[in-house]
Amino acid sequence: MARGAWRPGGGFPGLRVSGFRFGKPAADGVAAEETPPDGEPARPVVESGAAENGPAPNGTPEASAAPAGTPAATPPELQASSVPRWLQTSAAWSWRLLLLAAALYVAARVAALLYIVVVPCAAAILLTALLQPLTAPLRRRGMSPLAATWCILLLAIVLLGGAGWLVTTRVQADYPSLVTQFKHTTTQVQAWLAGPPFHLHTGSLQQLSNDVVKYLSQHKSAVEGTVVTGSRIVVELLAGVVLCFFVSFFLIKDGERIWQWLISRFQPERRRRAGLAGAAAWQAVVYYVRGTVAVAAIHAVVIGVTLTIIGAPLVAPLALFMFLAAFVPLLGVLVAGAVALLVVLATKGWIAAIIVLIVMVVMNQLEGHLLQPQVVGKMVRLHPLAVILVLAVGGVVAGIAGAVVAVPITAAITRAARALRDDHGPG
Repeated sequence: MARGAWRPGGGFPGLRVSGFRFGKPAADGVAAEETPPDGEPARPVVESGAAENGPAPNGTPEASAAPAGTPAATPPELQASSVPRWLQTSAAWSWRLLLLAAALYVAARVAALLYIVVVPCAAAILLTALLQPLTAPLRRRGMSPLAATWCILLLAIVLLGGAGWLVTTRVQADYPSLVTQFKHTTTQVQAWLAGPPFHLHTGSLQQLSNDVVKYLSQHKSAVEGTVVTGSRIVVELLAGVVLCFFVSFFLIKDGERIWQWLISRFQPERRRRAGLAGAAAWQAVVYYVRGTVAVAAIHAVVIGVTLTIIGAPLVAPLALFMFLAAFVPLLGVLVAGAVALLVVLATKGWIAAIIVLIVMVVMNQLEGHLLQPQVVGKMVRLHPLAVILVLAVGGVVAGIAGAVVAVPITAAITRAARALRDDHGPG
């Protein structure tokens, strides 16, 4: 007696009918139409021995099954796919990277439009990283956060104002001497090149010297005219300075509370990981700023003492320029050193310039092998190639400001990523 399975359209799934069917009898192995009760449409009865095997893996009895040993059929979409797996992976990453690049481009454009806000805020973050650790001893001695913040910030304002006043007075005092000494030095160089063993024609050198002297003579009046006519630049500069100190004040005073508020809406686990990454990134920025200030101060003191000993003009401006330029790793010290060399060469001759060059080379070696590893440490150690690349990207995107903040941003991101990678959960 053949066995069949009947599935009513409206219910009773899993009902077995053995040896009985509606309608005409069917031959063995041939499907017959069933005549279900209550006038339902006829359904074919599949004669197979697979019904004895029980329900399918999902629990639903099937009317038929493939014989044992038959390979499973390949889905048509997989049969039609002939794209290599590596190309699929590359395409998936490509459109994601394109979306990320588009988002970064839009962010860069917005930052360029709001540069008068973005640049002071970036400077405020670096200033906060330098000054905030100084408030901790004052707070431990019983001072309130407000009083400690005011003390440190006022001290920074006094130091920066004093440096600006010193540079201004020294430029006004040494500028005429710079022009006179430059004329004297170029005359000596022309005589030296015209005599043996060179016997060079110095007409072009004389013209170049006259052009430089003319530019130096007119530079002071040009600067004064820019200050008078460029009132917009002065207003933007003052607004940026005020905004920088305003943001720094609140970051020093309430930085921890602001950060906790920013991550308060995260889920508990995400909030914990965000706090871990934020603390690591901020520690990297603090170490970077602290170490860079120490290294820049050493450079400025050494170059200032050297220029004072050889009697070069513009000692204070060149020392301050060296200090500020040290915040651009690798390239800043080279540019400031080149300016100092040109000033010394124009005013004191070749021997003094060679002495300054030797001092700068020695300082560069000490910085690379002693100062940076000991002062900055492994916290923000980056490969020189990575430093050059991020400096190039920051300079192209945002000019000098981008070059200044490119390295600390990179150090913060790498430190945060390393902290998240080494995180093994709470406890």
